[in-house]
Amino acid sequence: MKKKPVFIAFSTQKGGVGKTTFTVLAASYLHYVCGYNVLVVDCDYPQFSINEMRKRDAKGLETNGSLQELAIARFSRLQKPTYNILCTTSDEAIGVVQDYLEHNESETDFVFFDLPGTINTRGVIDTLACMDYIFTPISSDRISLESTLSFSAVIKQAVTDNADTDNKGIYLFWNMVDGREKTPLYAMYEKVIAELGLPILKTSVPNTTRYKKEVMDEGTTLFRSTIFPASRTLLRGSRLKELVEEILSIVKPEAYGREA
Repeated sequence: MKKKPVFIAFSTQKGGVGKTTFTVLAASYLHYVCGYNVLVVDCDYPQFSINEMRKRDAKGLETNGSLQELAIARFSRLQKPTYNILCTTSDEAIGVVQDYLEHNESETDFVFFDLPGTINTRGVIDTLACMDYIFTPISSDRISLESTLSFSAVIKQAVTDNADTDNKGIYLFWNMVDGREKTPLYAMYEKVIAELGLPILKTSVPNTTRYKKEVMDEGTTLFRSTIFPASRTLLRGSRLKELVEEILSIVKPEAYGREA
């Protein structure tokens, strides 16, 4: 009997704070670097942002000989294909995933769901209720933060604290942090967050343009990709490795630190 994979969503109702980006980065790191089997569910109907990214990745691979060599070398080492991306709507996502898992022969370790940025979209709350873990990126912009905290408080009450769900927690983490250290402003915000009973990850992500760097026609230096993990040169200082490892220590502590 197949084991149940861990269902994870990077979710927020505020656009531009990185939920889709972190979905891709975490999925690619776990699949291509750590050796886990990952499935991504793109519920961003109708634009399907992650699926469109896969198309851009594939097109860039066709025209970039260096990336083709890198892809061959990586496949030879891992002996596994790219992870699958399922396109569906929020209200049909769980059924689509269950059908996939039932008919797919290989074991799946993690399923990442990329959901629309509003809880008013049909099926979002019900799908979030099926997540094992929810991770929410936050920024120090006051309007964005207030919106995200309102969303997180609703999810905590309706999902995490609901005994009828299997959700084990919603975790916040700082994104787009300016400078090496967080300012006293963050301490003030964190006090408010603590009063709401919302945990914050230790890892904070710096404000850097590398998080937007995708496959190019030339070269092999990239960061955000559905076919490759982030390049080592750009990984340093990005805090992505630390973020994924902290998430892994929460969602799968018995396998923390596993690498291919």
